[in-house]
Amino acid sequence: MKIAMIGYGKMGRTIEQLAVEMGHEMVLKIGSQNVEELTVENLRKADVAIEFSLPTTAFQNLKLCIDAGVPVVCGTTAWLDDYEALVAYCNNKKGSFLYASNFSIGVNIFFQLNQYLAKMMTQFGDYAVNVEEIHHTQKLDAPSGTAVTLAKDIVTHHKVYQNYQLDESQAEIPAEIVPVVAKRIDNVPGTHTISYESEVDTISISHVAHSRIGFAKGAIKAAEWISDKQGVFSMQDMLAL
Repeated sequence: MKIAMIGYGKMGRTIEQLAVEMGHEMVLKIGSQNVEELTVENLRKADVAIEFSLPTTAFQNLKLCIDAGVPVVCGTTAWLDDYEALVAYCNNKKGSFLYASNFSIGVNIFFQLNQYLAKMMTQFGDYAVNVEEIHHTQKLDAPSGTAVTLAKDIVTHHKVYQNYQLDESQAEIPAEIVPVVAKRIDNVPGTHTISYESEVDTISISHVAHSRIGFAKGAIKAAEWISDKQGVFSMQDMLAL
């Protein structure tokens, strides 16, 4: 499979290394130094594109892939105000697009556990929920896209919660809001914890990433899966969760 890598930072380089080891070929690598090479003509040299760029550029990058007729998987976060517009654009152009806030297989299993626990806990009013995420200091967005997905899923499946909020000041947050704590610590690939706390005990589930490899492998697997498909997909579609 010929891959176009859009976003050639640490994640892009990890994806490249693993993809080559898996027998794939990188035919286009776009970083900050060669953005002018991101063209429809160059994209058409690839069978699939993997997009890990910046929130400010992701939407246009994805549209360009769709214009080129190249299936694209995207792991860039914090651009989702434009998600519905991208879905409409993709469907109108009969393109192929898969977005995930996290490509780790383990995290996507964790998403399902979080949804199940939220449904279960909705009947126990003594417990208040909290979401905490810890990432390396180079991560630009806070909360992480994964934490946002977790918080939104709690809002969807727990009858008490109406929205989520980044807990920056440790000030009291209304009972119907899911508080999200974001911490930045050197050399932490990603840790996410959901806690339900009452006066008598605490119930917690966590996912701890040991490296970027899990994210990279999942992105490559998603690219392999979507390469012959048309439409808009998620990791839940790919994993049949």
